[in-house]
Amino acid sequence: MQLRVAVIGQPHGLKGEVRLDVRTDRPEIRLAVGLILETDPPEAGPLTVAKNRTYKDSYFVLFDEIKDRTAAESIRGVELVVETDEEEETGEDEWYRHELVGLEALDPDGYTLGVVKELEIMPGQDLLVVEEPDGLITRVPFVKEIVTEIDIEDNCVIIDAPPGLFSEEEMVISEETVSGSSKSDDSQDRASEETK
Repeated sequence: MQLRVAVIGQPHGLKGEVRLDVRTDRPEIRLAVGLILETDPPEAGPLTVAKNRTYKDSYFVLFDEIKDRTAAESIRGVELVVETDEEEETGEDEWYRHELVGLEALDPDGYTLGVVKELEIMPGQDLLVVEEPDGLITRVPFVKEIVTEIDIEDNCVIIDAPPGLFSEEEMVISEETVSGSSKSDDSQDRASEETK
């Protein structure tokens, strides 16, 4: 299994050093000097760690293959991945991409919003990419206030989306969430709640 350990950020200086958005609790092991790291996309690597350092809570790396700032700029956004048979321990609110992709996205009332297709790693905050039932793609900020619950066992993620983020007319009630009620009754109940 591939684990994402970092995303390459902006160049730092003229000699090819880059800032990393670290995604592992063990950077001293996963990003140690001398390690050869695979990349996503694969054609950007592999990359060999020549030097690493931390400065003001940021992690910086020099790779043997990257000799100057121009080359460093060309690998910005590339993910560093490692192949492993064991998963790193994750915190209570930490998830791997492979755990999220394929989950059904539901709103707090049990209406289907779509299916999680991807986790996009962004500098400010990560985004859940959700494909709605009509095929529209919606990017959801991956923050606790919006993505309120992730239930791997029930194969779903609960999204308390702000108004306008999803196409509300396309939402359908999840059969697993509400049983014994007709779809039209549920829709009428929802409409009446929204007008209160």
